[in-house]
Amino acid sequence: MKKIEAVIRPEKLEKVSEALLDKGHHAMTVTEVRGRGAQRGIALQFRGKEILVDLIPKVKIEIVTEDKNVDDIVDIIKTYAHTGKNGDGKIFVYDIEKCLTVRDE
Repeated sequence: MKKIEAVIRPEKLEKVSEALLDKGHHAMTVTEVRGRGAQRGIALQFRGKEILVDLIPKVKIEIVTEDKNVDDIVDIIKTYAHTGKNGDGKIFVYDIEKCLTVRDE
């Protein structure tokens, strides 16, 4: 099994989520996060002054799945989260040693 973590733009979450659902990948955990990467933050104007916001709001999607689904899920995320600009996000894939369901004791 693998765990896929994707950090993407918040405005792309709905499209990514719908595309995953359409392909039968329904289980996910979504968390609002803040971070920075190559874009190093953004400059905003507030009352005539420039303010540097160095931690940008993002969304983290976490999916645990069978190995055979990884490439499909990664392709969906890359396709639907892409804008071509800095700040599109990152995708990480981890090995999962064990996955237990709490309900099953």
